[in-house]
Amino acid sequence: MTATVQASAPSRLQQLRELSVVVADTGDYDAIVRLRPVDCTTNPTLVKKALALPVYAELIERELAWARGQDGDRKALVDEVADRLTVGVGTMLSALVPGRVSTEVDADLAHDTAATVAKARKFIAMYAERGVPREKILIKVAATWEGVEAARQLQAEGIDCNLTLIFNPTQAIACAEAGAFLISPFVGRILDWYKAHGQVPATIDEDPGVQFVRGVYTEFKKRGAATVVMGASFRSVDQVLALAGCDRLTISPDLLEQLDNSTGHVERRLSPVPREERTIAPVTDTRFAADLAADAMASEKLAEGIAAFAKDLDALRADIAQRLGG
Repeated sequence: MTATVQASAPSRLQQLRELSVVVADTGDYDAIVRLRPVDCTTNPTLVKKALALPVYAELIERELAWARGQDGDRKALVDEVADRLTVGVGTMLSALVPGRVSTEVDADLAHDTAATVAKARKFIAMYAERGVPREKILIKVAATWEGVEAARQLQAEGIDCNLTLIFNPTQAIACAEAGAFLISPFVGRILDWYKAHGQVPATIDEDPGVQFVRGVYTEFKKRGAATVVMGASFRSVDQVLALAGCDRLTISPDLLEQLDNSTGHVERRLSPVPREERTIAPVTDTRFAADLAADAMASEKLAEGIAAFAKDLDALRADIAQRLGG
């Protein structure tokens, strides 16, 4: 009898889905089919990995053939193929999930509002050409001040944004004030910084990444902010479970598998709190810059994250150039 009860017990992933919207932090087609997330994501790293998967082989050959038939500057062609593959992968993934596909704007545009807006509009138009409505897409933008301003414009046009690389409370609040659909605070990278500086938390409740997301979530609810809080960049199942109840959680396939293959009670750790009527001065560019400058962890991790995303985009473009040959 005991064995039967254990066999029928819901997995921790099943329980987590009752508390938070589960998003897959991957472009792995088979993993998404298997794990059934509500949303998923693409970025240059994930797209480059996807190029090694057989399910994307036809897409890759089609876009490379298109490029070989074009005249013009080689670098511009490589950049265009990168965009077409990003949207192509996103289009295929959009058919697998009931929710959204986050699609990342080039990280090397992170400090250029106009260029970010232009690329976001281009992606939305490319998705529309492939039959994917904007309601299925989140445009992912690094949360620099220029990125926040880009999101403000895009949201006003009905293009929903995922502001990513969130490490600082003022940064998060600025995104909410800009009307961003969603923010992605990076739990694991915050912990990485503190551990690298000799500060190792004794318990999961003392984890600085967990504490940060809990604080942002609570502040947003007190403000009545509509912006979704999506915990991201997890290093362990314990970090994920410590944020059960957060609006959304984007989780790697490895951690999703661990959650799916384990049982045990999952406790709600985050719950909405009543809205508080307060007079709050909006975040300005001056305050944004000052608060990030005063936060070594946030400043370093934001710059590092942008640089890493840009490096991954360069690697994707190099892969495309090599495949094109000549």
